[in-house]
Amino acid sequence: MFKKKKTEGELKLYRFILSKFGYRPNKIFYFQKAITHKSFISHSDNEYSNERLEFLGDAILDSITAEFLFLKFPESNEGALTKLKSKIVNRKNLCKLGEDIGIREVLLYNNNRSINISTLEGNAFEALIGAIYLDGGYLKVKKILERNIFKRYLNFTQLLEEEIDFKSKLFIWCQRKKLELNFNLLSEEHKNGKWEYSIQVQINQQEYGMGKGPSKKVAEQNASKETFELLGEI
Repeated sequence: MFKKKKTEGELKLYRFILSKFGYRPNKIFYFQKAITHKSFISHSDNEYSNERLEFLGDAILDSITAEFLFLKFPESNEGALTKLKSKIVNRKNLCKLGEDIGIREVLLYNNNRSINISTLEGNAFEALIGAIYLDGGYLKVKKILERNIFKRYLNFTQLLEEEIDFKSKLFIWCQRKKLELNFNLLSEEHKNGKWEYSIQVQINQQEYGMGKGPSKKVAEQNASKETFELLGEI
């Protein structure tokens, strides 16, 4: 038997999913539902909106993000990982993700109503994750998130620095105690195509924590963290 020929709308959606998520949909119905906001359909047909898929995608995204952070940051404690995860899966960041991916290109909603399009994109992103899960399974979603979403659209180092800014905290700590603080560059090396910097913290001419990282900023954060540990402040 011949497969039913895809409509223009189905082809557009298929190409979008393939381009943005690197995934070839098997059952396009899941993805049509994922991009359909309830404002686009009549009240009696609300079961065909993306709300249930959004619920499912939210749970899948939360689980995969937690596992990813657990493996990526083996030295971070539970509190730090929880805060970092919440920054990734919170509504504001998901809306930005949906906007960066360009979900509005395929989103179906009633544009005659006053609706925050950014919010709809964030919700549809979660729904699309749910659609991929139903269509391809958990491992497929995990692979797509890690390769096509996390690497492309999220800067984990920056998110971690924003959450745990040890350098700023050390500056404040030294200012309160009227101590002189310096960050001395010990070395910068290029190994296997990557830079590695070593930074030493110096307080009132005395050496404290040392840190390494792929940038001076990261190395300074690590050096500041070790300094707090040596000082018994954390």
